[in-house]
Amino acid sequence: MKALVLAGGTGTRLRPFSHTMPKQLIPVANKPVLVHILEDIRAQGISEVGIVVGGHAADMAETLGDGSALGLRITYLHQDAPRGLAHCVVVARDFLGDADFVMYLGDNMLPQGIAPVVDDFRAGGAPAQLAVQSVADPRAFGVAELGEGRRVRRVVEKPVRPVSDLALIGVYVFSPQVHDAVAAITPSARGELEITDAVQWLITQGHEVRASCYEGYWRDMGTVDDVLECNRELLRSLTTSVQGRVDGASLLVGPVEIGEGSSVTNSRITGPVSIGRGVVIKDSCVGPDTTVGDHCTLSGAGVSYSIVLEAASISDVEDLHGSVIGRAAQIASAGVSGRHHRLMVGDHASVHMLTSR
Repeated sequence: MKALVLAGGTGTRLRPFSHTMPKQLIPVANKPVLVHILEDIRAQGISEVGIVVGGHAADMAETLGDGSALGLRITYLHQDAPRGLAHCVVVARDFLGDADFVMYLGDNMLPQGIAPVVDDFRAGGAPAQLAVQSVADPRAFGVAELGEGRRVRRVVEKPVRPVSDLALIGVYVFSPQVHDAVAAITPSARGELEITDAVQWLITQGHEVRASCYEGYWRDMGTVDDVLECNRELLRSLTTSVQGRVDGASLLVGPVEIGEGSSVTNSRITGPVSIGRGVVIKDSCVGPDTTVGDHCTLSGAGVSYSIVLEAASISDVEDLHGSVIGRAAQIASAGVSGRHHRLMVGDHASVHMLTSR
């Protein structure tokens, strides 16, 4: 079995961050989303992974390399423009050959892992296995209608009147028969080859398609709020690990992870908090539900329920909450205090917050 990870989207809802980095590399719990996904794939005994990439291909390759550091063999597959999920299967045809494969959307997080879905496929013998989960408003998703034995009767992409509340959550397992389905369909009204149309073709042709009702946590990382909520969820499993230096005037409360070469001076860290390597924190309050990337500097700062990316600095700004601070961004203040601030600051930005008069 192989894996096909789709990471070619533009991430317009995550701007300004997606202007300078692919959304699949945004860190959650101090690890890029795509690394979480690849580790999940590896846990299924899969070692050959094709990653469909677009405009940020160089960033992907720089971060992941050939996959050997993760125990994988990665092949990068270029898609010239977003043309639909089924088009990614077309792009990957030579790589996939005649193998069964997991197709995994690169902006979906399933921290409990996809083993139940893969196991259902291996045990069931159907040419397609779909991961589904009940959602409050299924109109924004592909939707599956199930019959007896979790057999899929039909699938509809973003229906105005949903046939069920079971959304497709970005993980599919296919046999090589799906290539016939992809070759048979035509672009939808929005000009894309829809994977739901390919699945529906299999059903119409009499092939069995089954669903796995996923019971774990699932999040589509489409917006900043999704990223922050997923970060909070993953931090819930954090355990205390202190590899840096914490002075006697500082206090750690709850699960706190501090990386090598980091220092905490005269500060309070309230977990769950993950602090990367080479971080300097002085006279600050950090957490809960916060991650601080490698080589950041926090001085006189107050940050909670936030993500601070690599090499950012925050000076004399208190009460940052629900914020995402981009790589190498600089946030400084001259007298602003006593209120909550929420910032979405892209890479290398410089923000100076002044007292209003």
